[in-house]
Amino acid sequence: MLESPPALIVFVNELRKSIRALFLTIIASTVLVFFLAPRLLHVVQSHLAEKLYFFSVAGPFLAHVKLALFGALYVLMPWVIAVFLKAIGKPFQVTRNQLFGFTFFTCLLFYAGTVFCYYITLPFGINFLLGFGSEELKPVISVGRFVNFVTIFILAFGVIFELPILMVFSAKIGLVTRKFFSRNRRYALLLIAITAALLTPTPDIVNMLLMGGPLYLLYEAGIMILLVMRIP
Repeated sequence: MLESPPALIVFVNELRKSIRALFLTIIASTVLVFFLAPRLLHVVQSHLAEKLYFFSVAGPFLAHVKLALFGALYVLMPWVIAVFLKAIGKPFQVTRNQLFGFTFFTCLLFYAGTVFCYYITLPFGINFLLGFGSEELKPVISVGRFVNFVTIFILAFGVIFELPILMVFSAKIGLVTRKFFSRNRRYALLLIAITAALLTPTPDIVNMLLMGGPLYLLYEAGIMILLVMRIP
């Protein structure tokens, strides 16, 4: 009797089926979105009252390329998520209906996280950091670094909002149990506090709570979802 291949090999083989098409689509979409990059820059700069500067000849061009890549990834994220979940679910025999549910809620939480970051956390962070300026300290902000800061931070919020999906999936495949999450709330709270301290753009308690609070609520939501789904 032949043994089934390791889960990692099944995952990689399944991922290879779609990764090339996905990569080419992201590149093509980046080229198309590049022409909208000036408008995207205006959008990400809306929370910043200061002007942006560049310190190299290629600075503005590279900033627009980064914005175009960010825009392409943001729009294509449902496909990226679907490809990844299909590949990771293959070794564990995840059904098509289950895969659709995981993909839908993963996309929903990702976009919820990015919107929450853009409208709530990011303005507080920028205002706090620029609050250290004075008559002697005038901000001269690089367009490249500002684009890096905003886009990476928004994407990071989208990823960390996937916590309930990670909890449900890990319990569904038998990696951990619902009781494990329930028993270890104090450790989860500690890890969430550390994560919030590391990822928030400012060290103040307000911004830490703006990330840590929703993360803990998502953790509790994950436990409730497991309870409703009757996953032990």
